[in-house]
Amino acid sequence: MFSRLFARSTRSFLSLSDQEILALAIASEEDDGRIYLAYAHALRDKYPQSAKVFEEMAEEESHHRQALIDLHVARFGSRIPLIRREHVRDFPERKPDWLIAEMPIEKARTEAEAMEAAAHRFYLEAAARTRDAATRKLLGDLAIAEKTHESLARRLGERHTPADVRADEDETSHRQFILTYVQPGLAGLMDGSVSTLAPIFAAAFATQDTWQTFLVGLSASVGAGISMGFTEAAHDDGRLSGRGSPVKRGLASGIMTALGGLGHALPYLIPHFWTATVTAVAIVFFELWAIAFIQNRFMETPFLRAAFQVVLGGGLVLAAGIVIGNA
Repeated sequence: MFSRLFARSTRSFLSLSDQEILALAIASEEDDGRIYLAYAHALRDKYPQSAKVFEEMAEEESHHRQALIDLHVARFGSRIPLIRREHVRDFPERKPDWLIAEMPIEKARTEAEAMEAAAHRFYLEAAARTRDAATRKLLGDLAIAEKTHESLARRLGERHTPADVRADEDETSHRQFILTYVQPGLAGLMDGSVSTLAPIFAAAFATQDTWQTFLVGLSASVGAGISMGFTEAAHDDGRLSGRGSPVKRGLASGIMTALGGLGHALPYLIPHFWTATVTAVAIVFFELWAIAFIQNRFMETPFLRAAFQVVLGGGLVLAAGIVIGNA
């Protein structure tokens, strides 16, 4: 957890020089062009028209890349520093080819639109960082090019109506809600619910003291909530990833982490040990099934797979805590 907060293997975007920003933009355009060609290759047999559109998008990325290279040569010479998206903190990641090959066409379209949106944010931030007029102009032009690209659906020959536009806006708002609140909140709920199981139930069976168990659960839950909240807020400022305010994400993650642990710590306010323990175990399984439901509802994870992963994993942690507490 703390390795993400203090990692030295990546650079902050704000620390990059003009030359490094250009080098990063060149590498990103090259990567995006390759990804669009991978989409085209995967779709060529079943969806030849869509494949042609992705080939045209790859060609556009090639033109952008060449313009960036020309500017870099004019300002800094022909040696381009090696800096890629994985070297920069919070830079949106791209899926590898073996995942693209199995991607449905609707998912490919959604991913391509997300790539254009991420490129737009990157060029806006990069243009705001540089003082060189020529660099600012090119980066600003590229930001406009990414923003003013016709939507992928339109480029594929589909017809847009006002209802479609409203649906697109609603989808954008829904996606932002998931990125800012649901995703970090779900991660926090999973961490708080599962990671506190072992210490709480180990303390319960080791001491048979409900008050001491409650104090252990309270401290573990609050501590985990503070840690997860600060980590989520600090590791991504949201400007490049588009995940929204780090404060909002940190609060969502921290609060849900604490609630996930407190859910099965609060029953130990009941003075009778077995009544408190049975109540806590029942709450644990309710929490785990709730997590599986949220994953299925908002993250589009198949329910049975989500249930298997969360309930089985949580059950194993619970069993570990009971075994350790009885040792």
